Amino acid sequence: MDNNKNGKIIWGFKKAIDGFRETIIKERSFNVMVIIAVVVIFFLFYFPTSRTEKAVIFATIFLVLALELINSTVEKIMDFVAPEKDERVRIIKDLMAAIVLFTCFGAVVIGFIVFYPYFRF
Repeated sequence: MDNNKNGKIIWGFKKAIDGFRETIIKERSFNVMVIIAVVVIFFLFYFPTSRTEKAVIFATIFLVLALELINSTVEKIMDFVAPEKDERVRIIKDLMAAIVLFTCFGAVVIGFIVFYPYFRF
């Protein structure tokens, strides 16, 4: 029975990696966010940031990326459930995009708070 449980866990990880690969290949906005995250991580280690600042920035990055994954998932579900134009579907998709945008604004504020001292002229 343990082998079956381990097999299911491994299968689950493989499916998660497949989903991540699909996202990287097909979701342009996710890729843009990953590129921005890489730049932010570079600055995070370039400047003498504290462990707390690093933790906050990493948590923020993962939150934004996770919400973008959720947004992409909801969009795909809505396209499957209602492939024809539907005002209700448009509103749901817009709301999901607004959630991601709102979180991105929060991430920018957090980034500004952490990095501002290093960019003062």
